Amino acid sequence: MSSRAVPPAGAGRSTATGPGRVLVAVYAVFAVSASARAGVQLLRDWHDAPLAYALSALAAVVYVLATVGLARGRRRLATTAVAVELIGVLVVGAFSVADPEAFPRATVWSGFGSGYGYVPLVLPVLGLAWLWRSRRGGAGTQATGTSR
Repeated sequence: MSSRAVPPAGAGRSTATGPGRVLVAVYAVFAVSASARAGVQLLRDWHDAPLAYALSALAAVVYVLATVGLARGRRRLATTAVAVELIGVLVVGAFSVADPEAFPRATVWSGFGSGYGYVPLVLPVLGLAWLWRSRRGGAGTQATGTSR
């Protein structure tokens, strides 16, 4: 007999198992790197580009929340953070391309994440897909849609 707790019926798979482990790891790397980048930018160069650096700090917070939500199976937190990330990268990406002078310094999300190999653009799509896929229960059953 296994000592593992059995999730309630319809609770779905943990968000931190299987491919979710890779997502948690990537989000953790982005959380650390975005936090470090934003910290340096805010402390050293705030006056150069306050909007860009404030957006870097926002991105850092979003990545930390997404990491925690995915790692702990807090679906509502993870879904909200990943959705905000997707909106952020699309909005900031569009504005930074349309008006480059408004963004004299790069952020994680500027240019749709071009400075990071477009991972910030692809990551929330993968995150939302994983959250949707992992919410389903076992073979052929659908989750009730409840979250923690």
